[in-house]
Amino acid sequence: LPNAGKSTFLSAVTSARPKIASYPFTTLHPHLGVAWVDNKEMVIADIPGLIEGAHEGIGLGDRFLKHVERCSVFLHLVDATAEDIVADYTTIRKELELYSDKLKNKPTVVALNKCDSLSGDEINEKLSALKKVSPYEVFAISAVAGQNLQACLHAVNGFITRLRHSQADENKPLAPQPSKPWSPLD
Repeated sequence: LPNAGKSTFLSAVTSARPKIASYPFTTLHPHLGVAWVDNKEMVIADIPGLIEGAHEGIGLGDRFLKHVERCSVFLHLVDATAEDIVADYTTIRKELELYSDKLKNKPTVVALNKCDSLSGDEINEKLSALKKVSPYEVFAISAVAGQNLQACLHAVNGFITRLRHSQADENKPLAPQPSKPWSPLD
């Protein structure tokens, strides 16, 4: 959703410097940054926040959903300071599902962001609520304070590494064909 800390996360883990402000829709265009995890580069795209109805073009959401079709993995940031994090999470999941099955089935990591603003008990309560509705791994992070970002990136990178390996396996030739001697009649 808008104002979940997506641009702050991008600036915290890459050298990208998107505009960051404390009001919704600060990001109007996708921004890219390169993060390094285990000496491997990973390109991260920060897209503008989606709102309910994005799959139908509300808030230009369908234009941004087209961008993310090419992404290998989603990192879904949820604002921990929001009143109803479960509703926020399910709103975005619903928009992805309504847009396409391709987006619905993308590997995903969920991060409860802005946890530096909450007490330990509040974090645990909100993590528990998210874990009940999300089949994905959920991290408690703070992009602004730099808390738990590397663990979150490692989870995203794990999906990317597995995808690269499976694609490499698909491109391997089947069993080598026996060669026959060359003949001028061939």
